[in-house]
This record gives sequence, C-alpha cells and structure tokens, in this order.
Amino acid sequence: MNFFFAALGVLGVASSGPLIAATLGATSVSALAIAFWRNAIGAAVMATPTLVRQPRQFGSISSRDFRWSALAAVALALHFACFITSLQLTSVAAATALVCLQSAWIAVFQLVRGIRHRWQVLAGLGIAFGGVVAITGFDMGSSPRALTGDLLAMAGGALAGLYTLAGGKARQSMTTGTYTTLCYGMCAALVAVLALIGGQPLVGFEPAGWLGIAAITVCAQLVGHTAFNHLLATMSPLIVSMIILLEIPGAALLAAVFLHETLPAGTYAGLGLILAGLAVVVLGQRNGKGQRNGRHGSRGTAPQEDPPSERLAGLGTD
Repeated sequence: MNFFFAALGVLGVASSGPLIAATLGATSVSALAIAFWRNAIGAAVMATPTLVRQPRQFGSISSRDFRWSALAAVALALHFACFITSLQLTSVAAATALVCLQSAWIAVFQLVRGIRHRWQVLAGLGIAFGGVVAITGFDMGSSPRALTGDLLAMAGGALAGLYTLAGGKARQSMTTGTYTTLCYGMCAALVAVLALIGGQPLVGFEPAGWLGIAAITVCAQLVGHTAFNHLLATMSPLIVSMIILLEIPGAALLAAVFLHETLPAGTYAGLGLILAGLAVVVLGQRNGKGQRNGRHGSRGTAPQEDPPSERLAGLGTD
C-alpha cells in the first residue's frame, strides 16, 4: 500500500510542470490564473473539514501565527509566479530541477543564520550547484530566454525554501488545516492583486483552460501532496523526503513523452547532479537533526522525530 501512495505522490507532483506547460501553451490561461485558482481551491478544500470539526481554530489565531503565515503566503505567491512563468521560458525538466533546490536553499539560509551543518550537507550543496552551472551554462550559450527561465526557477526554489521555513514557525502552534487554509487563502488574494496589476485575467477561459487548471490542482496539489502526507504517518520523514526528489526525473520523463521535450546531454547531466546533490543534502540534514535530538534528549531515550506539523512543512510546493 505504501508503494501505491508513493507512486501516486511522485506522479502527482511530477505532473505539475508538464501540466502547467501544456495548459499555458495550448490555452489562453495566464500564469497567475493557475497560481490563483490552485491556491483558492486548495484553501477551500482544506477549510472545509476544519470548519466542520474545529471551527473555533480560526478564531484563536494569534498575531504571531498570522505574521508567520502571512510571510509564508507572500513567499508562496512569489514562488508560484516565478516557477509558472519560468515554464514559459525554459524546459520543463530544467525548471522543475532548479525549483526543487528548495532543500538546498533552506540549508543556505540556515548557514547565513549561523547554523552549522555536517560536511555531507556542504558536499551536497556543492554537487547541486555543479548541476545548476551545467544547466544554466548550456542555456546561456543557446538561448537568453531559457537562461531567464532558469533564473526565475532558481528564485522560485529560494522562495519555496523561505515559505517552508516560515510555515514551520507557524505550524508550531497551528493545526495543518488552519495554517494551510490561512496561507493558501492569503496567497490567492495576493496573486489576484498581482494579476490585476499585471493585467492577467483570472476568468473567461475556454473549457480546455479550466480543465487544465482542474487537472493541475487535483494532480499536483490534492493527490500528490495528500499522498505524501499519508506516507508521513507510516514512513520515516527521511524516506519520504527522498521519494519526493523523484519529482525531478519524473517531470523530465513526462515532458519527454507527452510534450516531446528533448534536451542536450549536458542538461540531463545537470539534472542528475542536482538530484544527487539534493539527496546528499537531505540525508545530511536529517542525520544531523537526529544526532542533535539524541544529544539533547533524556539519557537512555531514543532520538525524537519531528512532530507531524514540522514534517508536513518540509513537503514541496510544486
């Protein structure tokens, strides 16, 4: 059963890039419209069970919770704006790999804050950076447009890392349903403002456009992330984090099969380096966290894992 949910989760998140690229290329749907409806629908879906079971949760949100949720919402809105736009400029495979640098960016942010990492994390960052150089180097030589898309995807990964860190702070005292409803709702409102300023429509699309928006929301947001949330209740967060990394080759394969996307061999090598580097980063971060917990825990007790809210904060955003 776990294999089924793992396959479902990987397929869901890996389909995000190809579905977005296909929708943007074949319909009149705008980039910000996809971001808006994905978050608006996500907020409605997450709000429903919370309103039914624990309606008072929304009335007990503190100012601290609101500030961290607002920061997460701003980062998430800008993440979607950067990532979805990048899919119009560069390849699906490159954009997905570069935006998946979220884990690496989190490690970098922690380094800036003075948090020391194990040497494995630093080595993983170096390997992943080598992959970035390979991808952007090939795009720099072939297409300035693709290079712009690469940079936007990298910015999207950094913003996803900021979203994860802010969300982790908010979830220390908020339930998952309350946090995601508030965060997705504020994100949708911010994206609507950005769409208004940028002149991008949020409605008035043809049926194929609405079908694309629905497919993106259901496959990536609801099915993909829900499957990983289920796995976190039955599997180690380390294993789940590693499974999520399969989004990189999964998106490249789907783009090759359904969008007939072909890339230079050097770009595929860059994808492999990013995948390998992120795997090392995840392993190094998790091992280091377990050792720290073991040192600070009671004598003779096993290392404590993160609470469910912290585990969920580490999931991807694509």
